[in-house]
Amino acid sequence: MCRVLAYIGPEIPLQSLLLEPENSLINQSLDPELHPLLQLAGWGFAAWSEHLLKPEEPFLYRRPMAAFYDDNAASVIPSLQGSTLLAHVRAAGYNSRTVLADENCHPFSFAETPWIVAQNGAVPNWQILQKELLQHCEDRYLKQMRGTTDTEFLYVLLLSLLKGDSDDDVQQGFEELQKVILQAMQKLDLVELTKLKIALVAPDRIIGVNYGFDHDGETAPQGDWKQLRKANSGTDDHATSMLLEPVYVLVGTNFQDYAKSYKVDACPEGEATSAIFASEPLTEDHDEWLDIKFGEIVMLEKKDGKIAKSVRKLNV
Repeated sequence: MCRVLAYIGPEIPLQSLLLEPENSLINQSLDPELHPLLQLAGWGFAAWSEHLLKPEEPFLYRRPMAAFYDDNAASVIPSLQGSTLLAHVRAAGYNSRTVLADENCHPFSFAETPWIVAQNGAVPNWQILQKELLQHCEDRYLKQMRGTTDTEFLYVLLLSLLKGDSDDDVQQGFEELQKVILQAMQKLDLVELTKLKIALVAPDRIIGVNYGFDHDGETAPQGDWKQLRKANSGTDDHATSMLLEPVYVLVGTNFQDYAKSYKVDACPEGEATSAIFASEPLTEDHDEWLDIKFGEIVMLEKKDGKIAKSVRKLNV
């Protein structure tokens, strides 16, 4: 299970997001709280900062190795700060079939779009599904593909389906994304459980989705993910628990005042100044975090220094 972390808020040192917290993304690659395996297949991050020479473009860093072995992290990250961040640890199978390369590490960033993407999920048989899905893809994005991952192809497909960059447009794009994937699987008789927990990030914006469908193509599967997680790894119940598990959001103020922690001060709705979207709660008090349940989409945007938040049900 991959790890995802996104941040918007005041410009802060990236080490306070990636290195210093006890449950930092680097440490999650070695000891993820909600997953039993090491994360060895690579990691990366992208950040926007007004202090970069090209502030309109994300600074992109990706390495195809375990994050806790990355000898550059401790020297590069302390020199950077940002107001928007998307970071990811890759949990692909660590075997001879897995291509370890910069091009296969998240986040993915293309020209001609403000959006970058990372995900905790998978689309089985995506290479074969391309026979049906390529008709929906725009050449300007296809020609930018460099790697061999389902996420990069999903990025191409989603960007091609977007009719604009508003919250409504992006929600409709995600809804159409699931629709065309499921239709392709049904046509080719390749329906399998498909988990789509995706972070789409642009300057001062995070849009996160938690959806997909089960082994039968059911887009609204039922069950208690915590109970299902008790099943043995590799079983249908365990896979369904991973599908139904929430993703998480934390909003508040004064993030910068809590050294080596992801803690923030609680505040009334509309007064928050920073937001974090993550694949697991990152503080000891899980009650501080908002669950984004299966079938939901969250929109986070910094406007005039404050965080606007909206959670909606996806029409799937």
